[in-house]
Amino acid sequence: MYPNLLKPLDLGFTQLKNRVLMGSMHTGLEEHKEGLDKLAAFYEERAKGGVGLIVTGGFSPNLRGRLSPFSAEFSKAKHAKSHKVVTQAVHKHGGKIALQLLHAGRYAMHPFAQSASAIKAPIARFAPSQMSTRQINNTIDAFAKSASLAVEAGYDGVEVMGSEGYLLNQFICKRTNNRYDEWGGCYENRIRFPLEVVRAIRKAAGKKFIIIFRLSMLDLVEEGSTFDEVVMLAKELEKAGVTIINTGIGWHEARVPTIATQVPRGAFTWVTEKVRPHINVPIVTCNRINTPEEAEKILSGGHADMVSMARPFLADPHFVNKAEQNKSKLINTCIACNQACLDNVFKGKRASCLVNPLACYETEIVVQPTFKRKNIAVVGAGPAGLACATTLAERGHSVDLFERNDRIGGQFRLAMQIPGKEEFRETIRYFANRIDETGVKLHLETEANYDLLNEYDEVVMASGVEPRKVNIEGIDTPEKVIDYQTLIKEKTVVGNKVAIVGAGGIGVDVATMLTEPLDHGLDDWLHEWGIDKDISTPGGLYPYPESVADKDVWVLQRREGKVGKGPGRTTGWIHKRTLEKRGVNLLGGVSYEKIDQQGLHISVNEKQQLLEADTVIICAGQESVRPFEDKWPLLEGKLHIIGGADYAGELDAVRAIRQGVKLAVKL
Repeated sequence: MYPNLLKPLDLGFTQLKNRVLMGSMHTGLEEHKEGLDKLAAFYEERAKGGVGLIVTGGFSPNLRGRLSPFSAEFSKAKHAKSHKVVTQAVHKHGGKIALQLLHAGRYAMHPFAQSASAIKAPIARFAPSQMSTRQINNTIDAFAKSASLAVEAGYDGVEVMGSEGYLLNQFICKRTNNRYDEWGGCYENRIRFPLEVVRAIRKAAGKKFIIIFRLSMLDLVEEGSTFDEVVMLAKELEKAGVTIINTGIGWHEARVPTIATQVPRGAFTWVTEKVRPHINVPIVTCNRINTPEEAEKILSGGHADMVSMARPFLADPHFVNKAEQNKSKLINTCIACNQACLDNVFKGKRASCLVNPLACYETEIVVQPTFKRKNIAVVGAGPAGLACATTLAERGHSVDLFERNDRIGGQFRLAMQIPGKEEFRETIRYFANRIDETGVKLHLETEANYDLLNEYDEVVMASGVEPRKVNIEGIDTPEKVIDYQTLIKEKTVVGNKVAIVGAGGIGVDVATMLTEPLDHGLDDWLHEWGIDKDISTPGGLYPYPESVADKDVWVLQRREGKVGKGPGRTTGWIHKRTLEKRGVNLLGGVSYEKIDQQGLHISVNEKQQLLEADTVIICAGQESVRPFEDKWPLLEGKLHIIGGADYAGELDAVRAIRQGVKLAVKL
């Protein structure tokens, strides 16, 4: 069914069993006390799942290249010895694995950062020192030594991180390289460092060793590379001895989204397609490829020789096997939310996955058959209830799932209707198929009550949330006021002037939905973010075009400070920038006075204002839904409360699904 995706790739001295590369991800296990054993279990599960070639998270070739003072390094014999547990776990299942070598350069979060020039990154705390020629040569030697140690550790190859704005990328671009010696100035000099690194690695590791170079093909920052420069470097890398060229899109400091759920699927494969005819080695494309159908379309269209997917293997380690067995409907699809993976990593926590809490916890959350089969009722078919019910049934319990609505999905059914969050539909599709696969007995349009539940051995209350009621004079004016749930469910028509009470994730989503252009394909999205498809401008950018929404929208919050970011450390800025570009008014420090036919009366800094809103939408958070709560004490000992029913707070699907799975493993 996926002939191009599952076709082997001959590299001359070795062969990959398919065209799937599991892209590099930092998990937090690299530095964990028991990290390498846990990392081995993580990669083993993906090798078992059929991945052609795995690339690890980034390991620095020396001390100064570390991302942070305690980040992972791979530079000593003891590192090679300790990594054998990882390579052996992958090879046990016929997989191949490459170690990523990453020097942070000016992105290092410590005072010993160094770069091509002493130019501080806008996202860094420390300014780097400019590397001397001696330090450059020592760093080239460090890369070579790490590669030889990788051979010793049993790795099949290395990936040299030359994109995303890390050290090698910093030498390549004028933005960060203002040197006038043999390592700077003209483009030929600026690419000398990465080329010398590749040559040194090839010499140290030998001919029968995979060298992947992650080449930044679209920098998305000012003074980045042009297309002609990218092609020139790609050709020189081929001459220097690389086996595979992987695509990198955007620097970490770029103000353009590249992997979040708002980015259309396969949004950047055209970049790889432009470069591919100019080189002979296999080329890999990446970013927002999350289904076998999308991957097959990209490969059959000639955009690349391989596809790189990283987060999709957090969501489902058996992605490839399921595709091969024609069971793609059972793939737990990555929804690109970033909430449990990248957001966690940027907080210094271990990565995992919103839709798959087992990711990076393979040795700790283990789903095993039950020794004692129970009759269990689960109330509520939102994310928490679905995760719990299907995991319980997978273990061998008899499970009845009760849902008062006519469909499953809960809050995800609302989320998937928000522009840019259509991927949430995939999670509902996955759980619908899991219900069938595991034998959960689903009862739709059924209100669970005490008498119904009392006979079960265990009762799981996952009844979810409802919009929180707020106390504002005039709130009960039906022709003027509506809550977010009713708006999204019933697609209610609103006026041309809209005030949104609440600037959390829901308020931001509603504002995005109301201002979304009617026609918004890939080219429209690229244009909206100022991306030059010709890559004729440095970095592939031209000035953001401002878009004008056909509605006047205010997003309001009581708290003073930044408005419109919504939740998510790595995605909040995207929401805010989108709303700003569409002319949405973001206002903090608001007190709500009353709602009347004139609109919404507010005060800011004790100054009264009237927002002449036709419609006021209430997005002021959620409250737990707890049916027949007065009888819950009678179910003591067998009642378990999870998800929104446990705690409403800010909508947190990570917590909800994780609670559901962990409870199912425990019961």
